[in-house]
Amino acid sequence: MSAIVQRIHNHAREMIVIRDPRTGEDVGALAEAVPLHVRKAVNAARAALQGWAATPPAERGAGLRAAARALAEAAPELARMNNRETGRAVDEALAGIAAGVSTLEQYAELGPVHRGHSLRGNPLASDYTIAEPRGVAVVLTPWNDPVAVACGLIGAALVTGNTVVHKPSERCPHLGAMLGEVLAATFPPGVLISLTGGSGIGALLTEQTGVDVVAHVGSSAAGARIARASNLTGAHVIRENGGNDPLVVDDDVDPVWAAEQAALGAFSNSGQICTAVERIYVHRAIAGPFCAALESQARRRNLDGHLAPLVDVRMREAVHRQVAEALESGARAVEGGSIPGGPGAFYPATVLLDCTADMDIMAEETFGPVAPVQVVDSFDEGLRLAAGGRYGLAATVLTGRIAHAQQAIAALPVGTVKINEVFGGAPGGAAQPRGESGHGFGYGPELLDEFTRVKVVHLAAPPPASAAVAAAAAEVVEADAVERREAW
Repeated sequence: MSAIVQRIHNHAREMIVIRDPRTGEDVGALAEAVPLHVRKAVNAARAALQGWAATPPAERGAGLRAAARALAEAAPELARMNNRETGRAVDEALAGIAAGVSTLEQYAELGPVHRGHSLRGNPLASDYTIAEPRGVAVVLTPWNDPVAVACGLIGAALVTGNTVVHKPSERCPHLGAMLGEVLAATFPPGVLISLTGGSGIGALLTEQTGVDVVAHVGSSAAGARIARASNLTGAHVIRENGGNDPLVVDDDVDPVWAAEQAALGAFSNSGQICTAVERIYVHRAIAGPFCAALESQARRRNLDGHLAPLVDVRMREAVHRQVAEALESGARAVEGGSIPGGPGAFYPATVLLDCTADMDIMAEETFGPVAPVQVVDSFDEGLRLAAGGRYGLAATVLTGRIAHAQQAIAALPVGTVKINEVFGGAPGGAAQPRGESGHGFGYGPELLDEFTRVKVVHLAAPPPASAAVAAAAAEVVEADAVERREAW
């Protein structure tokens, strides 16, 4: 642990205790920061800002490449801790860390070529823009893909000249502390500082007047509080928050393939993905075979023993509350739908049929391995229902009709529309969530723009001197020359 981080933490009092969601056994406890530590962290980042902002972009990029190498070396240890704290399978955790390494490497290349624009004006003047760092960045990251998300936000912030105070999720504090140590070691003191703490410490960080930008990935409720706090501090806010992503299944697609896509979207990482499939609208013409295939997909996952637990018992209880409410309101669980016995925070892959729009399972984010299905009589009805709600993160449409695909692209009020593939996308993509799902670009090259502000420069030559002024200046020069000759 760096001297700055150690100094900031050495008076922490409350303890965060983590239990393995697979076994229920204690993983360990870490001391939580207190308000004094928050102020010290922000002040230390502010003190380091001038020097880091003045560092040439190529040298900042070299720091990110060194951080990527250090992260790759630490990957096995980090993956094991990710598994113990969040229950994510080690191979999936390693894939997330590899994505973090790749992201740091990408920003190491993109940062030095992040450029302004030349402007057309007076041909005897120069007009252009330059990008400058915003200042001190607070980065608040989640537990469901903790390394990849943190590396994206931290990497973009650092390579553009900002200094960072990072608070990882309190659901994976050991992993967050380890990640902070690995990355901070490749940068000058104060450039990257990690704090351990819960939502209260996160709120304090967002309320500090010395913070210039806040980047947050997490719940919509927390994102709304951050947005309100920024109205008082003036900090720029980047946030990717909750989602309730729909899947619309048209009547002309293979129902078995469509069910495979639905299961992939709903059950991957036990549904604990920001862009997971949260609600399904299937055309009545293929609803029977689709639902049967989806039930089979869920049962296979429940029987093979590979489905990871939810992050903790508290999350499981929240997921099951939505499922139980849907069952009480008339939905049917054809697979899963109940809390299993035994230790840990496991919850089965669950398929709910006969769901309706007024159920919370269709209207709210679930963040668990649940696939709620509502049958619709037409593609237009499915699209209308998918376009409803207060979230706007992403949506998927499975259709063989280009007209329906174009209709969906135009109608869905979300940051990302995916046609015929629930996950995927070209490298370097970025999106702006809508509604309560957030604001601003949270990844991709555009994230560099979010962490900088633009300065416009107009550089003109002074006007030529008039004849009289020029003659007077010449006389002064000649008189000075005569005086020097006489002195010799």
